This record gives sequence, C-alpha cells and structure tokens, in this order.
Amino acid sequence: MNESIEYILKNPITIIAKKEIMDNIRNKWVIIISILFAALAILVSYAGSLFSEGWQDFGLTISGMSALVQYIISIIALILGYSAIIGEIEKGSMSSLLTLRTTRLEILLGKLLGLGIILSISILIGFGLAGIVIGLNISDANYLQYVVFIAVSILMGLTFLSLGFFISCIFNRRATAMGGAIFLWVFFAIIWSLISAGLLVATVDITNITSLPDWYFGFQLLNPLGPYGGFISLNIGPISAGAGDIPAIVYPAFYTSELMLFAEFLWFIIPLIAAIYLFNKKDI
Repeated sequence: MNESIEYILKNPITIIAKKEIMDNIRNKWVIIISILFAALAILVSYAGSLFSEGWQDFGLTISGMSALVQYIISIIALILGYSAIIGEIEKGSMSSLLTLRTTRLEILLGKLLGLGIILSISILIGFGLAGIVIGLNISDANYLQYVVFIAVSILMGLTFLSLGFFISCIFNRRATAMGGAIFLWVFFAIIWSLISAGLLVATVDITNITSLPDWYFGFQLLNPLGPYGGFISLNIGPISAGAGDIPAIVYPAFYTSELMLFAEFLWFIIPLIAAIYLFNKKDI
C-alpha cells in the first residue's frame, strides 16, 4: 500500500499536476473563481426573494443561473487551458520538462489533472458555500438536486478545459491560441444559437409549430453546452416544467439523462485525444 502511494506521489503526472495547482493557488485563481461562483448563486437566489416571500429554493436558483453558469464556467475553463501547452513552449520551459525523462503524454495529462483540480475545487467551494447559505434560508432544501447540479457543472467545465488544451496544441503562438479560444467560446455560446434558429426558420413553419423537431435536439448535442443544458432541463423541475405562460419543452424519447452525460463525456475525451496527438507531432 505504501509503495503504491509512493509511486503515485513520485509519478511525473502527479508532480506536474502539483506544480500547476501550486502556481494557480499563488495566483489566487481558486479564491477569485470561488467568490465569483458563490456570489452568483447567492445573488440569483436572493434577488428572486425580492419578488416573492423568502429566498428561492435550489430548483429555482439553478433555473435562474444555469445559462450564466454555462457561459462563465466555459470561458474560465478555456482561459485556464488555452496557454497550458503553447505557453510553456514560448517560455522555453517545455524543453526543460522534456529533458527530465518526462514524456509529452505525462506533461499534458499532468497539466490537465492539475488545472482540472483547480477548476473543480473552485466550482465546489463557490457553489458549496452558496448552497449552505441558501439552505439555511429555505425550508425543505433538496440538497441532492443541488449536488447533482454542481457535479454536472464540473463535468462541463472539464469539457471546456479539454477544448482549451486542444486549442493550445493547434497554434504555435500564445496570442493566436488566445484568439482561437475566444472564437471557440463565441461560436458555441452565441453563434451556435443563431445557426440553430436559422435552420429552424428555414426548415419549419414556425407560425404553426407546436413542438420542436427531433433533429433540432440532436443538433444541440453537437455543441458542448447542449448536453449540459439538456441534463439540467431534464432533471431540474422548474426548467423542465416551464414558467408562467411559457410551455414546457417537450423532449423526444431519445433525449435522456444518460445520453446527455455520454455526449458531454465524448466532448471531453475527443478533444483530449486530439490534443495528445497534436502535441506529440508538435515541433518544440
């Protein structure tokens, strides 16, 4: 047992991950991101209470902030990941790492592990502290619902971190990698919605539409934000039930929680495999 623990601690992946964690802790990343997430959740829950009696419960809080969470976590993850590889190459430290009998795969996985832990801890602390505050101010708090929300938010963050590493391995300069990361975020967060709406208008008579076509839901899975939003909608009551006079979205039979998680996992693993391949081919 002790030998296994010693092997893990001395493994190059673990050592590199530890360095990434310490560097980001010194840069106050964990504190900044945690405060941002905590403030967002508390603000959404408390702001809702201004128009009703008491704080909003977890379901309504998640419903109110889910869209913002998608955009904020995705951009933070891309910021953490886009310079992970190309930044080390530009500084010249990548060559030093490779001379220490460390493979490129170990370097990439170590950095991904370290930054993934930083992102996950920030989300967990931020939303966790907010959950405690909200839970103390509401009755019949559904903590399981909130924990599931935190877990799937972490998975979505890791997906965009993987995409950030992919971007970092494509470009040969840090500045262009940053531009690529910004474009990727704008494409998935903004342009994709315009494309979806355009295709819907071009193929369906929206004046007589009673439900969205199946292809529309399948198309959303081609965006890493789609499975996250789909999972939240399927599992959080206020979202799936609709609000006010807005009818609830009727999802096709194939749209299941299991499919959403599988699609999100594919969005994590495919860019990672591509990043590993590109990094092995990159001239340093």
